[in-house]
Amino acid sequence: MKLAMIGLGRMGGNMVKRLAQGGHDVVAYDVDTTPGAALAAEYSSVTAATDLNDVIAQLPAPRVIWVMVPHQFVDSTIAALLAAGVEAGDLIIDGGNSNYKEGQRRGTELAAKGMLFADCGTSGGVWGLKNGYSLMIGGEDDAIALIAPALTTLASNEGKGWGHVGPVGAGHFVKMVHNGIEYGMMQAFAEGFELMKAKDEFDLDMHQISRVWQHGSVVSSWLLDLTGDALEQDGDLSSLSDWMDDSGEGRWTVNESIDLGIPTPVLTLALQMRFRSRQKDAFAGKIVNAQRAGFGGHPIRPVESSES
Repeated sequence: MKLAMIGLGRMGGNMVKRLAQGGHDVVAYDVDTTPGAALAAEYSSVTAATDLNDVIAQLPAPRVIWVMVPHQFVDSTIAALLAAGVEAGDLIIDGGNSNYKEGQRRGTELAAKGMLFADCGTSGGVWGLKNGYSLMIGGEDDAIALIAPALTTLASNEGKGWGHVGPVGAGHFVKMVHNGIEYGMMQAFAEGFELMKAKDEFDLDMHQISRVWQHGSVVSSWLLDLTGDALEQDGDLSSLSDWMDDSGEGRWTVNESIDLGIPTPVLTLALQMRFRSRQKDAFAGKIVNAQRAGFGGHPIRPVESSES
């Protein structure tokens, strides 16, 4: 099939490559024209568009346009596509990490214009080019039918790694929960390895343990594989900071659990630990220490000792 990819960053660019390798024709566009030109030079089935008008001109009707940009730029990208001439029957897919409620709104607005919309949660990261992606897509049946050949090529496990999970909004909702679970799994590994590293009397080899657990253990996983790879390169991870970012999905997951009244203590605490990682000296900790010193006379280390 022929489709366009808007946004050629780490994910979008690799998705174009996988689609081209799978025999699809791709119109590639990014505000930075360099990656599109490079992809067109590498693959004969890829053409670089100069602007969104060029994207529209190169696609046959009904047009299929995959948008792979940060969530804060999805609305402006869709507005620009509308200005460039997308028409009734055309399909726009948002494959980034958008809030599912925004996807529902976009789907309603585009449906009023006779256009199709699908929201596709995309997991696989930089390894997706080689291993394929896990794709969770929401939309109407006719929209999914248009994009299905590309989904099968992009998906892992010979095309089995994608699913039509529900109506518009469902794709990003499932991906949101997926990322919330990911936070919890990562934090569990982090705490377990820190606990073992603190047991000085055993002088445990973190890299060795990670490799043993990769074979036959119930905690064997891709996340453990990545942990082992990192520990092999740097046993103390001395080159890394403990500052952890969050891209939004963890917060949305926790907010949704509150709205639905569903307890998610592990996912919530994993998100909170990301916030904690950004504090050099937590004021809350100082408050607790002041209380401990006040009621029990507990010795409190001064700032100089804490930082040394």
